[in-house]
Amino acid sequence: MTKKIKLDIISDVVCPWCIIGYKHLEAAIVELNLQEQVEIEWQPFELNPDMPAEGEELRAHVARKYGSSKADSDKARDNIAQAGAEYGFNFNYFDDMKIVNTLDAHVLLDYAHQIGVQTELKMRLFSAFFTEHKDVSKRDVLIKEAEAVGITAEQSQMALSNDELRSRVKTLEAQWKKMGVSGVPTVIFNRTSALTGAQPKETFKQVLQELLDQEENSNTA
Repeated sequence: MTKKIKLDIISDVVCPWCIIGYKHLEAAIVELNLQEQVEIEWQPFELNPDMPAEGEELRAHVARKYGSSKADSDKARDNIAQAGAEYGFNFNYFDDMKIVNTLDAHVLLDYAHQIGVQTELKMRLFSAFFTEHKDVSKRDVLIKEAEAVGITAEQSQMALSNDELRSRVKTLEAQWKKMGVSGVPTVIFNRTSALTGAQPKETFKQVLQELLDQEENSNTA
């Protein structure tokens, strides 16, 4: 295969199904031995773009947004934790957990893409929020997590204060919504087809295999 498969993954770092979906996709890529044949770019999507700086208690948030009861919330957390554990991700929910604003996280992720460590930072932020009880809306937290993947504090501060970068992220968010993306995770394959939701590993394998077959057929035609 000469041309890499381009995967745009539209997601938010406070979306539990986004990390579960990615783990399914990652497993499909590994089973097909495509690690060197895919190019992943994480695209910004804010589940709650109007979330204030202080955030919102998670149970209150899901009750307000989705009408979920405490029993519904507990069941959802159990299901999510089990789904994550199957692929080695630890969801560590706690009673006073808050949902937070993620714009700064997306700004830093856009910068991380420019220097080649975007997936590493995305994984770090998923773990920071869901496993380690960290507030990923706070700049000092983001800077510390970025340092763990090789981004210096100076680089992070520069990115977070860059108005052009912030404007670019907002433009990208608007672009994906205009193209019809209304839920995450959404994985777009070669900018031609898409799957929304935390699809099973086998579904991702099927789509990737079809793309491989198409490429092989075009090379032999």
